[in-house]
Amino acid sequence: MLIAIPLLLIPVILYNIVVLFGAPGDMGMAQADAILRDPMFSIPMASGAQWNIGSGDLILFLGLILLFFELIKSTSSQKVAIVNHALSMVLFIVVLVEFLLIRGFATSTFFLIVVMILLDVLAGFIVTIISSRKDFDLAG
Repeated sequence: MLIAIPLLLIPVILYNIVVLFGAPGDMGMAQADAILRDPMFSIPMASGAQWNIGSGDLILFLGLILLFFELIKSTSSQKVAIVNHALSMVLFIVVLVEFLLIRGFATSTFFLIVVMILLDVLAGFIVTIISSRKDFDLAG
């Protein structure tokens, strides 16, 4: 049943940890954005420029990788896939509420996480509908 848990819950938890526990006091959007953009490390590029990577960038990178695996999971026709779709929908509602109502969550980084979860929800339902339609056509 552990496979039913949406993988995109991981970047949401990481974002919550970084934003809610990253700075003491009332976390505003500017503070949250600063914490997410502060470079954790830099990578020298061949052009001579420095590529600064912050915690928000790493969370988005992890989210994109996990979105890929969620899309692969959505092609499954197991019964647990329906539970996964439902939990993904609940996760989308939670992150949408966070984005709209909590100050530190109104950032571009979190918006992109919300969009990734929305794409997971849409892809899951679309793939399930298409595959069930094929099953129905073959049975008829």
